[in-house]
Amino acid sequence: MNVIGTVGLPGSGKGEAATVAEAAGVPVVVMGDVIREECRERGLDPAEHHGRMAGRLREEEGDAAIAERSIPRIREAAAEHDAETVLVDGLRSTVELERFREAFGEEFTLVAVHAPFETRADRLGERGRDDSDADQEALRERDAREIALGLDDTLERADVEIDNTGSLAAFHDRIRELLGVTEEAVAGREGGDAVSDDAADPVDTTDGGGRP
Repeated sequence: MNVIGTVGLPGSGKGEAATVAEAAGVPVVVMGDVIREECRERGLDPAEHHGRMAGRLREEEGDAAIAERSIPRIREAAAEHDAETVLVDGLRSTVELERFREAFGEEFTLVAVHAPFETRADRLGERGRDDSDADQEALRERDAREIALGLDDTLERADVEIDNTGSLAAFHDRIRELLGVTEEAVAGREGGDAVSDDAADPVDTTDGGGRP
């Protein structure tokens, strides 16, 4: 089994990579789902308590808590779908990275998705508004929170880097190449639709812990 983890700042394209994987029939494990599930079990609104719950889990179970809880989900997803590859969306810290490498060894590949701030702000819809300056400041604050969790160090330790500043079609092709699938195979999946390469730029609405 190959496990591909993605890491990147908000708006870089991690969520789009997961969408491509799902269209190709590759199971996706979103680390943020661990946090949302725990919020619901404790009677809390995930939208309101997501960040605090992530911090609480790390305090209660250690810095690798979310990765630790994600590992059985990865194995279950591979078994359920009889899949050779699983994509993991939502790595942040080097502690999480090391836990995945310990669990999966050479079968684990970390992919860093890069895009400059202005490009990411544009993708997140924060341009062209009257309050665009405030929105960009909010994105800078999100970046700072991610970096405080060690995301910069994790990006530097990636096995593969993708500069996601080109066309959406080129980005999709690169992700499919990493997944070991072709566009034709995606289009030909029974009951599945190919991801349109004519869509808008990749959008990542993550605010800590994977796609919403």
